[in-house]
Amino acid sequence: MRQDSHGPIGVFDSGIGGLTVLKALMARLPHERTVYLGDTARVPYGTKSGEVVTRYSLKNAEFLMERGIKLLVVACNTASAAALPALSATLPVPVLGVIEPGARAALRQTRGGGVGVIGTPGTIRSGAYQRALEAGSPQVTVKAKACPLFVPLAEEGWTTGDVPLLVAKEYLAGFAHDGVDTLVLGCTHYPLLKGVIAEVVGPHVSLVDSAEATAEAVAELLGARGLLAPEASTAPEHAYFVTDVPERFVEVGARFLGRPIPSAEQVDLRF
Repeated sequence: MRQDSHGPIGVFDSGIGGLTVLKALMARLPHERTVYLGDTARVPYGTKSGEVVTRYSLKNAEFLMERGIKLLVVACNTASAAALPALSATLPVPVLGVIEPGARAALRQTRGGGVGVIGTPGTIRSGAYQRALEAGSPQVTVKAKACPLFVPLAEEGWTTGDVPLLVAKEYLAGFAHDGVDTLVLGCTHYPLLKGVIAEVVGPHVSLVDSAEATAEAVAELLGARGLLAPEASTAPEHAYFVTDVPERFVEVGARFLGRPIPSAEQVDLRF
């Protein structure tokens, strides 16, 4: 398959959280067109088996391939952990997940080798970040913690104030005393809570946003393959698709994306 630099970047997630990855992509690559698919009818992926997540991911990728994408970004941490090998083996375009870029960024940033990872129970249980970090540096010490309440807090817009601060203290107080100097935000919802997370872990702990690391990895890959979009006089198009009714996605998603979402089209990916 011949790849075209004018083609869009495809991004899929199990729902809304992947919009933080899309936001980072838009900031890093402002001339690129994008197509985003949120599988909102089947969210969350974290409670499902790896086989099911892989099947959903392949269907999502097929939909995006039909829209002429030149690269696929798997914005979902669970799908990145479960489905990346199958996607890479199946698709004729490059595939990037969020785990490897986040792990590499953390290893570059850590000063003493103590790296923390926070994510959903499914992501932490998969061990994907832990394996990626340990493969990159055998000397690294990894402390992983599931923080399930961060997701509903982010979606409800409770990202500042006493409630998220108390939750963050409950989850993260131990990181300040465990030799952790770098903390990976291993869920696409967590950048919205970066302020309270930073307040709890303290200034000596650097935060790594996997979304920003992924956007940088995409820029490097497109540049290396000569697939960066040329500069244009008009703003690039950004298309949004969901597998359930789009109203909540449009409303809540604007907080994650940092800009209004004009509209989203509902599509049927049942199989």
